[in-house]
Amino acid sequence: MICKEVTSDAAGSETACRRLRPGASCIEPGCERGGAAEAGQESRCIREAAGSRAGLGPVPEAAMAVEIGVCRGALLRMLVLQLGWSLVGGHVRYSVPEEAKAGTVVGRLAQDLGLEAGEPEARRLRLVSQGRRASVEVSGASGALVVSSRLDREELCGKSAPCSLRLEVLVERPLRVFHVELEVTDINDNAPVFPSARKNLSIAENSPAGSRFPLEGASDADVGANAQLSYSLSPSEHFTVDIKSSDEHRKSLFLVLTKPLDRETMPIHHLVLTASDGGRPPLTGTVELVITVLDANDNAPQFNQTVYKVQLRESAAEGTLVVRVNATDADEGLNKEFTYSLVSSVPVAKKDLFSIDPKTGEIRLMGALDFEDVRLHELQIEARDKGTPPLSGHCSVELEVLDVNDNAPEVWVTSLSVPVPEDAAVGTVVALLSVSDRDSGANGRVRCTVWPPAPFGLVSTFAGSYSLVLREALDRERVSEYEVEVRAEDGGSPALRASRGLRVPVSDVNDNAPAFAQAVYTVLARENNAAGAELARLWARDPDEADNGRVSYSVSESGGGAGMSGVGWRPASSYVSVDAESGRLWALQPLDYEELQVLQFEVRAMDAGEPALCGNATVQLFVLDENDNAPVLLPPAGGGPVAGSADSAASGAESGALWAWATWGAAAGQVVAKIRAVDADSGYNAWLRYELWEPRGKGPFRVGLYSGEVSTARALEEADGPRHRLVIVVRDHGEPARSATATLSVSLVEGSEAALAAAGSGSSGVGLWQTEGDASAASASVTTTNVWLVVGICAVSSVFLLAVVVYGASRWGPRSAVLSGPGPATLVCASEVGSWSYSQRQSRSLCVADGAGKSDLMIFSPNFPPPPDSAAKETHPEAPALLQTA
Repeated sequence: MICKEVTSDAAGSETACRRLRPGASCIEPGCERGGAAEAGQESRCIREAAGSRAGLGPVPEAAMAVEIGVCRGALLRMLVLQLGWSLVGGHVRYSVPEEAKAGTVVGRLAQDLGLEAGEPEARRLRLVSQGRRASVEVSGASGALVVSSRLDREELCGKSAPCSLRLEVLVERPLRVFHVELEVTDINDNAPVFPSARKNLSIAENSPAGSRFPLEGASDADVGANAQLSYSLSPSEHFTVDIKSSDEHRKSLFLVLTKPLDRETMPIHHLVLTASDGGRPPLTGTVELVITVLDANDNAPQFNQTVYKVQLRESAAEGTLVVRVNATDADEGLNKEFTYSLVSSVPVAKKDLFSIDPKTGEIRLMGALDFEDVRLHELQIEARDKGTPPLSGHCSVELEVLDVNDNAPEVWVTSLSVPVPEDAAVGTVVALLSVSDRDSGANGRVRCTVWPPAPFGLVSTFAGSYSLVLREALDRERVSEYEVEVRAEDGGSPALRASRGLRVPVSDVNDNAPAFAQAVYTVLARENNAAGAELARLWARDPDEADNGRVSYSVSESGGGAGMSGVGWRPASSYVSVDAESGRLWALQPLDYEELQVLQFEVRAMDAGEPALCGNATVQLFVLDENDNAPVLLPPAGGGPVAGSADSAASGAESGALWAWATWGAAAGQVVAKIRAVDADSGYNAWLRYELWEPRGKGPFRVGLYSGEVSTARALEEADGPRHRLVIVVRDHGEPARSATATLSVSLVEGSEAALAAAGSGSSGVGLWQTEGDASAASASVTTTNVWLVVGICAVSSVFLLAVVVYGASRWGPRSAVLSGPGPATLVCASEVGSWSYSQRQSRSLCVADGAGKSDLMIFSPNFPPPPDSAAKETHPEAPALLQTA
């Protein structure tokens, strides 16, 4: 057999040592070892001569020739080697450490196989895969065996040692197969690993020292010295670790208890067990040991106090918490659970006075304490756990009973004088009271007060007796009844209080006169009202009660009246009456505005007290005008009224005929005549307008709408005829409107006759006569008519001038709203022909003719006295109330 060992360095040089030794391999002591520069590891090659595939055995002659060639020189040795490889197949072995980097040269395979330079590539030297990844490959150019991928010995061989990979190398021309064995050597690349990172152990608290508890050791994927493990435990006074070897390959790991455990001191132990391998440098692995100490009943319940001292007032109610005892047991589970019980009591007879909750330790009062009976109670309490055997602890409770102020004062009314008159004098005794307290000392001293503090007070007569007296004047109208509370408070701590309520009614005296809501009432009533119609309702208030507050009403006979034209003064009671109980104001007869405009009187309100008191109010009754008068035609100057026909007259008599003349050829607008009329009403009801009723259409004459002047509508011609009959209607503005009718005959005359008439009647050129049947009578009285025409024209001019003055005064003078408030009221009445203003203190007359003057419109505002301080404060008097209009 041929043996060869080859080592290579980074430059690829090799030193060979050969020796011929039949049947065995050899390694010379002087052989040099080399390693690849990249990996720095050893590489060794051993080649053995083997038989060919044909089954040929060793050839002694060839071996002998090789041995002789060694002695003769290198050339002969090479020839012998080539001859040997050509005759038989070869077996090459290499070794490489795991985790060698890719590209590390394992061995010069081509040289070891005896191939010349260039032959590996020419003869296609290559590895043949046998089904698993070899992680090495043959370099095509150099024929070297190099690492191609990661070599992990643990992945390839696991725990097997040694780890050898068998490879087949194939060359062609001729086809040869060589066997290569690659040994992967172990390095310390795996740390020890425990099955889990945490290990939980439970050890009884009463386990004796020296107890052993098996542990599961760590494992190391390496082999040899790299897999030799040693163990260490983190410092602990209770535990240590022990390793027991049953044989060379089997070791057992134990946790040994060196000192007894105490769960109450440390219920859980945390230790770290470390495993170290034998590599250089060594690698380690750890596991956390969590040791839970199981409890044993070795602790009795302990109270946090040996003696509980408690103070409790004797007034404590049943169920009051006396004290809560508290015990603890250092054990756990059933050993920790315990119950409380009341063992004994001093005095023994009072044991049932207390109860204890077996779970919470609350001691509660089950009855009433009495300081005068027992002042100190002593209780013995036990706490017993549920362990085996059960253990118990004891304590005592000392309860001191405290005296309290448990008696409240008592208030009694011994005498009560009610009701109290509201005019009772200050100092009047209303009630007598008695106060007592069963306690003694400071707890029995009583102080009394009264609430409210006014108008009554307390006066102490002697110890325990008080008088309730009047301190202020009473007013029943302000407070009719008092709820008085007498309060008593003792000097205990805390103080106890008691009270006694008294109801003190106040009796009435007649100290308030009836009072109207207003000093002046203004009442509006329409004329022609029905007798018995209600005009207004008056009301006076008397805050007194019963007869003192019952009010009756009456019209004062000396308080007012009205002056009548042609009749004289008449008392107000002849016009109105007031209901004695309700205060309703009635009309006794229909009122006529043309007869009476304002009625002022006083109404008296009187109570039924003793002595009786009364109050007065002024009533101003204003009569409002109704359109109950038709217009009346005035006669020519100097004559009486013309008997015209009015729309309200049922007879329908013909009006008196009026006659006037006009000149032939008179221009349009020349006044021919003037119709005069008057209305007894006022305001709009007396505002008249004139309308031409006949002839209708476009005639030669027209009439002024508000002046009543008849004038020519156009120039008069002969074709108009010598005589014209005009029917003129005079109508007021009332609702409904009333009217009167006048008939005017106009004769057309020559210019000479018209001049004569004009000279007789003045410069107006207006002629108007009343005809009785023929024209001769009119001619006979022409002189008289002319005189009256002059008088009428002067009267009309005077009235017109007066109207202008009144209009200007009312137009630019100060005005106020009707009945709007304090001060003189002014009414402004506007119409199509102008405005009129009338003050409150006088009535002014306005006429459209020279007849008798009359009041057309009148505005009223009652006169009432100003308040006492009006001069100082310059304020207006209060506006009167405007009551309903009947």
